[in-house]
Amino acid sequence: MSYEFYRSFDVSKKAYLTAEKALKECKNSFEEIDHLREYNQLRTIKAFQNAKINSSDFQNFSGYGYSDSGREAVEKIYAEIFSAEQALVRIQFSSGTQVISTMLKGILRPHDRFLIITGDVYDTLKFTLGINQKEDQASLKDFLIDFDQLNLDPKGEVDLDSLKNIFKNKNQKYKAVYIQRSRGYTMRPALTNEKIAVICKIIKAQNPNVIIMLDNCYGELTQRNEPLAFGVDIMAGSLIKNPGAGIAPSGGYIAGKSNLVELCAEQMIASGVGSEIGPSLGFSKAIAQGIYMAPQIVATALKIAVFAATFFQNENYIVEPKPHDVRADIVQTINFDNKEKLIKFCQSIQECSAIDSQYAPIPAPMPGYDCDIIMA
Repeated sequence: MSYEFYRSFDVSKKAYLTAEKALKECKNSFEEIDHLREYNQLRTIKAFQNAKINSSDFQNFSGYGYSDSGREAVEKIYAEIFSAEQALVRIQFSSGTQVISTMLKGILRPHDRFLIITGDVYDTLKFTLGINQKEDQASLKDFLIDFDQLNLDPKGEVDLDSLKNIFKNKNQKYKAVYIQRSRGYTMRPALTNEKIAVICKIIKAQNPNVIIMLDNCYGELTQRNEPLAFGVDIMAGSLIKNPGAGIAPSGGYIAGKSNLVELCAEQMIASGVGSEIGPSLGFSKAIAQGIYMAPQIVATALKIAVFAATFFQNENYIVEPKPHDVRADIVQTINFDNKEKLIKFCQSIQECSAIDSQYAPIPAPMPGYDCDIIMA
């Protein structure tokens, strides 16, 4: 596309030329991402076919949701794509934090202790854990469930040596291990499936009964398979992110071993009924469309991330991951090292957007965070 068209968006000639240079450097990475997209799209289509989903499944199921064929078909699709025995996919989940909280509370019991091995958790999850809690918030701490945290090594990776020493100790009493796959808001690398496999092997070799739980937010479909195929027992994620493809209006999923997923269903809904109820409320079509389009949307997000990393690294900004690094989530970190530059960047993104382009985002408090947040 010629510069003349971009000039109508107030893009400078320097920015245009810098972007063109970056795009040329991204060619090989883009080709690899296209291969990933094709592979994941084909296995997604196969999952749809195996679930035998049909147009009548997209009607508006309400009430208790008994025999909700749309919900059941969608959950079969998710289970196959994620290599799970069972999947719980529900529109009633409103955030990744809610899904992860449900997973933790579904599996852990009073006086249980679990180990977080990926350093600090997301800000929003700290309330679920009971960190710095001053009053009853129905947190894990309130239910007498405690945790230990293994800090990352100096390279930002899981400290495998310390992990091995912990599980060599026969007196350790951890019921579960918790892994955050994505880099989240930090500069540390996301965990690839290959790294997750090493972690799971270390843990299971010493204690095969430990439950390995994983937060898969931002990581879905960034590789050719999912962490359940590499030793994870149960994982959770949000439909607002990768698998919803911007089409599912809300929702979340928990997938893994059937007995564990069913415990989470009983935590979410009610003991004794579990996954058997919970109406899709007419949203099965949007959820199915989301996961169908997810390989394409995730691939596009990966291309944008690679391009952004290349563009800003060429302008001497610190980026993580680097342009040609192996990616296991769709997050791209750019260190502006300056509050005003960050605000201006977000405002520029908003100004070029199709929706609400007339507004300028500003930093503001947001529930679950300990600092002001700006989003575009």
